Amino acid sequence: MFRPCIDLHEGKVKQIVGGTLSDDAAGLRTNFVSERPAAWFAELYRRDDLKGGHVILLGPGNETAAREALAAYPGGLQLGGGVNLENASGWLEAGASHVIVTSWVFRDGKQDWERLGALVKAVGRERLVLDLSCRKRGPDYFVVTDRWQKFTELTVSADTLTQLADRCAEFLIHAVDVEGLCRGADLELVEKLAMWSPLPTTYAGGARSLEDLEAVERKGGGRIDLTIGSALDIFGGTGVRYADAVAFNQRRRGP
Repeated sequence: MFRPCIDLHEGKVKQIVGGTLSDDAAGLRTNFVSERPAAWFAELYRRDDLKGGHVILLGPGNETAAREALAAYPGGLQLGGGVNLENASGWLEAGASHVIVTSWVFRDGKQDWERLGALVKAVGRERLVLDLSCRKRGPDYFVVTDRWQKFTELTVSADTLTQLADRCAEFLIHAVDVEGLCRGADLELVEKLAMWSPLPTTYAGGARSLEDLEAVERKGGGRIDLTIGSALDIFGGTGVRYADAVAFNQRRRGP
């Protein structure tokens, strides 16, 4: 299934090459900046009954836009980016269906089980999505944090996903090395996620055509959802018509 997204940077809806996010603004590569507000995209997704999309805050200055998007589609969008124990409940109250967390539940490159446990206790596992976005190093995919710049010691593997499955409702996994490049999805990772993940899982990164959506559906055995960003026409792309992605979901659901 296709899942939509709203990526926010400096208060605007943007599509960014994921691997270029860092403290050095000069190195940032941006594919698209929308003149439309985040709420416009949220209303579009609500109209087309697209559930489970994610709003991601890429750095500071995005809170107002995020709240406007959540208000436009209450209960229809997940919220990630800077989520921690102090603000998670507030985002749920603002209309997020789930909060997405990654960096805050890691410390010194390791999974912080105490922090994760506290977050589960505060919001409930059924409203928590773990973002295990990763980069490949050798044969393995390692979870990366802090705007995808810091490698952790945790690999995306069957053991990892099984161990974390009783502490969240879903997984969100960006293939950071191909994120925003529109060179095709990492189907090797998609296949592994389909084998390993016991929970609903959304893959993001590199999708450039409707054929990628079909390939993820096939390679993922119908178990892995796909987020398409830069390739979509609503984000200035030429590879995928938003209307075609919506129609794909409608065909999947059936009459």
